[in-house]
Amino acid sequence: MTKKLLRALAGEAVWPPPVWLMRQAGRYLPEYRALRDRAGDFLSLATTPALAAEVTLQPVRRFAMDGAILFSDILIVPWALGQGLRYAVGEGPVLPPIRDAAGVAALDIGRLDAAVAPIMETVRLVRAELGEAALIGFAGSPFTVACYMVEGGGSREFAEIRGMAHGQPALLERLTDLLVDATVRYLSAQVAAGAEAVMLFDSWSGVLSPRLFRRFVIEPTRIIVARLKALHPDVPVIGFPRLAGVMLGEYAAQTGVQAVAMDTGADPARVAAMVPATMALQGNLDPIALLAGGAAMRAEAESILAAMRGRPFVFNLGHGILPQTPPEHVGALVDHVRSS
Repeated sequence: MTKKLLRALAGEAVWPPPVWLMRQAGRYLPEYRALRDRAGDFLSLATTPALAAEVTLQPVRRFAMDGAILFSDILIVPWALGQGLRYAVGEGPVLPPIRDAAGVAALDIGRLDAAVAPIMETVRLVRAELGEAALIGFAGSPFTVACYMVEGGGSREFAEIRGMAHGQPALLERLTDLLVDATVRYLSAQVAAGAEAVMLFDSWSGVLSPRLFRRFVIEPTRIIVARLKALHPDVPVIGFPRLAGVMLGEYAAQTGVQAVAMDTGADPARVAAMVPATMALQGNLDPIALLAGGAAMRAEAESILAAMRGRPFVFNLGHGILPQTPPEHVGALVDHVRSS
């Protein structure tokens, strides 16, 4: 029988809905922290197949999640293309910023396959261990990945890349085209290694105007999905245009994704009205509600479940699990969803 998560992504109104959580393999689990200490640093952990596979499987073993998302990072692609990357304690990722044509030209897609080979081995190891959980591969969408590449790390405003989008659009398009090619290659390799669905994270799509959103979010995503479908017609693609707001309906209609993940601020009932009844939606419990737990968490979950009953749906968060979240709250949430 087809796995529950894959049935929902294919457009079936499965109830109770399948459940998995963004960043479910991470710092809130004591078993993860123990492995991270052994690895020494994040990149070593993400590129050591035995360790990365174990991290991917930890929440499936503990909570019987319906999906296992590959333990990795959206910045693996620029790292594999040759851009420097390190993770500073307390600061997040740090990269030498790319601000000109020479910086884009220095990136080398020919490096990608060899660089990500350990991650493909992680996919194979995880797939061999999974039972009823479906394995989800992922990548960052070109615009969000470019945000970090151009800024040199995280940012509150992403002013540099927004300035590039307005003032040097041809340069940003050149970088975007390279990232589209690399992302298709990377995700296709994950599918070949065993991923059963893939997800595109566009965490910063909402910082763009509607005109630029169409140019640098919708169009690159459309090309990626079309090329993946040509290569792997049966593998569903989940799109996560975080903070898209009213642009979410246009994103759903034009990109070709099979499912749309909703962020915390999205009203599930309104989003459902924006997309076809056969399109799966995913989301969108506030991670702070999960941190709070108890009656507050259950009330928020009930509101989402009530809005989604009767349509294809995957229960998830509106963003990733916070590191300080008690694992018992995660278990209680999964139990609550399954009893709905």
